[in-house]
Amino acid sequence: MYSDRRRRNLPRKIWRKNNMNAIVEDSVHEHAWLSPRVLVPLSLVGVYLIWGSTYLGIRIALESYPPFLMAAIRFPIAGGVLYAFLRWRGMPAPTRRQWFNCFVTGSLLLGLGNGLVCYAEQTVASGITAVAVASVALIMSIFAGLYGQWPNRIEWAGLLVGFIGVVVLNFGGELRGSPAGALALVVATLGWAFGSVWSKHQNMPQPMMSAAAQMLCGGISLAVIAAVRGEHLAALPNMHATLALVYLIIAGSLIGFSAYIYLLHHTRAALASSYAYVNPPVAVLVGVAFAGETVTTLDLVGMVVILASVAAITLAKTKR
Repeated sequence: MYSDRRRRNLPRKIWRKNNMNAIVEDSVHEHAWLSPRVLVPLSLVGVYLIWGSTYLGIRIALESYPPFLMAAIRFPIAGGVLYAFLRWRGMPAPTRRQWFNCFVTGSLLLGLGNGLVCYAEQTVASGITAVAVASVALIMSIFAGLYGQWPNRIEWAGLLVGFIGVVVLNFGGELRGSPAGALALVVATLGWAFGSVWSKHQNMPQPMMSAAAQMLCGGISLAVIAAVRGEHLAALPNMHATLALVYLIIAGSLIGFSAYIYLLHHTRAALASSYAYVNPPVAVLVGVAFAGETVTTLDLVGMVVILASVAAITLAKTKR
């Protein structure tokens, strides 16, 4: 900061500029732990582990809550809490244009992406769901290429190997499903992939505010779909399903979705979408720990292949 004596010797505009630079520099040093160098790895760990555990959470919540109604409850609560907190901290509200972009993105990611996956899990085997969700990484990379951001050779290798790893992981599982459920997975995958890439090229709020606005807007689309389908609670939800829904709100939405939006703002599509490969093995381990499921040799082989692919994608990002 400049003293009053030094200020008198400087033109007003120059003093203001230098003073603001000093403030910004102090703020950067104070909040260095909030830099992408720190938050990108933390966000990756968040979407890897948390979203991997939400497979079991969704399955339990569906015991009492219809799919779209469950998501219509989950995301507006998480988005409303995050939005209120950010506004209380002084973050500006999105502009009209940003609200529109968040509505489009939230409808694609949450209304189509998450909502249709929840719907499909009722009639499609978990193996097909895992493979379909894993294809998001490949489709996102293709959409990103249409915007001029094609993956490099290492990233392509990691993406292909990771997809193979997910197929191996689910090779011994049940691969049956209804045509409607399979179609829902295709639309969900395309909606999530395109929405993720499209949002990177639009006027969006800061990452956390963007996550809050997308959850609020996506909740509107989910509520409309739930109303059109006539979804409602047939009986009082059981305690296990309600606790699973609370977990999805706090961990899956408030933390996990916010971390994913941060990754979209600060990393390439190949790295941001690598969660799609890590989530299935995490889901298997969560099932072993909490649902009494077993691990086969193919499961272990698939996990090793997936870890190798993620290492390749991360290495490609580090080299850049």
